[in-house]
Amino acid sequence: MADNIINGVHGCTEEANYVRPKDPRILEKLEWFQDQKLAFMMHYGLYSQLGIMESWPLSDADASWSRREVDWEEDTAEFKKQYVNANKAFNPVRFQPDKWAEFAKKNGFKYVIFTTKHHEGFCMYDSKYTDYKITGKDCPFHTHKYADMAKHVFDAFRKEGLGIGAYFSKPDWHCPWYWAEGMDRPVGYDRFPTYTPSEHPELWEKYVEFTHNQMQELVEDYGPLDILWLDGGQVNPALGLDIRMAEVIGKARKIQPDLLTADRTVGGEFENYITPEQSLPQHPIRVPWETCITVGRGWGYRYQETYKTPRELVHLLVDVVCRGGNLALDVGPAPNGQLPPGALKVLEGFGAWLNENGEAIYGTRIAAPHESKTTAFTKKGDVHYAIERVKEGEKLHETILIPWPHRVEKITLLGLDQELPFTRCEEGILVRIPYILVGTSPLAVAFRME
Repeated sequence: MADNIINGVHGCTEEANYVRPKDPRILEKLEWFQDQKLAFMMHYGLYSQLGIMESWPLSDADASWSRREVDWEEDTAEFKKQYVNANKAFNPVRFQPDKWAEFAKKNGFKYVIFTTKHHEGFCMYDSKYTDYKITGKDCPFHTHKYADMAKHVFDAFRKEGLGIGAYFSKPDWHCPWYWAEGMDRPVGYDRFPTYTPSEHPELWEKYVEFTHNQMQELVEDYGPLDILWLDGGQVNPALGLDIRMAEVIGKARKIQPDLLTADRTVGGEFENYITPEQSLPQHPIRVPWETCITVGRGWGYRYQETYKTPRELVHLLVDVVCRGGNLALDVGPAPNGQLPPGALKVLEGFGAWLNENGEAIYGTRIAAPHESKTTAFTKKGDVHYAIERVKEGEKLHETILIPWPHRVEKITLLGLDQELPFTRCEEGILVRIPYILVGTSPLAVAFRME
């Protein structure tokens, strides 16, 4: 995963290749999904203990971009050993799932996406099919009351009325049937299996069964899930790595019929919505989509992190929503189990804006026009909203020009819930701003237009 926001749709299949689901239960659930707009994403695993990029440093072919933080060990084999053995020190004793969920709800998030397993193979839940897990006897956290971390995260977020998304990595680099010893390529050579599945079908079949079992136990044992967020697009039938998605998702939907699946970058019937990564599409995407973007520089925890400002986050959310998408904002919890104070501070500023202006965000769809210069538009039924993104250091004047070409009878300023006087001009609508806001620099101002 890249560290900077880019323009375009990196990390997703093309809109033109999207396959619209036929099941009415999935279509209805996608309407729910598009109403939510904002996800609290958390990458948490052994990489958090080391403060480095998640999983990818274990792959030699990806070392050039993934090992930037690995500055203490030149011996690659020794570094990998240290990484793999980080489970013996992982002990997030300050983990309080209720506080995570309460914070998310208070600051406007509507669903969670939590890493049950990243490519490293370390499970953040009590999988019956591996000992390499947070509840394993080698992990000191296994005696803690919240040892089955994913379960307690999901329970806490459900208690707050928030949706549940389970991130799951299809590649598992710890599994002996994926990076198998003594095969065509050394363990850790690249992100792919160490063998060609068509030449070793018995090994690949063991891996497929292992993956099915782990996915199925999440669906069976971890309560109602809204989303199964499947990462690792290299596990793809087009590349000869077929884990028989129709079979495993068919079994899952017998238990949870409206389960959404994001088989990201693969396409087809199980990529129910597309998932740009660290990127902001420049134009509306007219199929369900969600971009995942970090609040800081990295997905997992960094010991010396810098974060986006509340203004940047608000503008990012407005950009995404007016183009028809959802935003999954990622925060990497610290090794001790707490959410980083720096991230909490900026998200509180972001959440304060949402608590006053969320009407223009949640439950909305693409408007026409969707934006014009610094003004974004959304709609909810017959009601339209205009959101003016205020630049850093810019102050409001007595009037704001809303470049809206359609008829308007009433304009209300959200937050103050105050009806405003306005006049029509050649460029749009000139709205008079309340005196209390003149000379201030809010993150953005939102108007209801009826």
